[in-house]
Amino acid sequence: MLILGIESATGRVGCAVGGHEGVRASVQATRERRHAELLAPQIQAACAHADISLRDLGGVAVDIGPGLYTGLRVGVTTAITMAHALRVPMVAVASLDLVAFPLRHTGRTIAVMIDARRGEVFHARYGCLPGGVQRLTEPEVGVPDHVVSQMLASEDETLVVGDGAVRYASLFEGLRGVELADPGFAHPSAESLVLLAHALAMREEFVRPDEIEPLYLRRPDARAKWTGDGS
Repeated sequence: MLILGIESATGRVGCAVGGHEGVRASVQATRERRHAELLAPQIQAACAHADISLRDLGGVAVDIGPGLYTGLRVGVTTAITMAHALRVPMVAVASLDLVAFPLRHTGRTIAVMIDARRGEVFHARYGCLPGGVQRLTEPEVGVPDHVVSQMLASEDETLVVGDGAVRYASLFEGLRGVELADPGFAHPSAESLVLLAHALAMREEFVRPDEIEPLYLRRPDARAKWTGDGS
């Protein structure tokens, strides 16, 4: 089964095409607030690079967050529209899972932190399994100091990753047993989305388009500012 993966949870937007043989093509770009403008051409380019047409796709996968409101809305809406048009099933994967997955061979606890703006991060902790990762805590949003407190309370060797970890890197300096991952792993990737989604598709763990719900974890910035409560 060929799967199109759409990833737009952070400042980077991208897509990839792949199946049982792995990722066949991927396109990505980092341009703030231009997700809607970039995504359609990226999908066309990825299909062209993979030498397929949209009708060759057997499924659509999408990153459901947590992440930035506008990017998630664009990605999820595009994925649902394409699944309806092509009449193919959908797979949903969390953004934090996508950041942790490429580090599945580290052997350490993985702390994922995605920049949530307003001095907060979306975060979760993962353990490594043969061939993958297992989420140890549910996705949360909070201040970076809270993540540091969790690390200090744990005796695990920890690898910290994500654009939130990069932004608040100074907080982890000198912490025993804590290492910051290479910035190249800072964003969720469409490649990881395709790989994880294909495994889920083989187990027929599909989600109906009307069941897809972005994992925002908090209200959009625009609504928070309008209500004036600053939350």
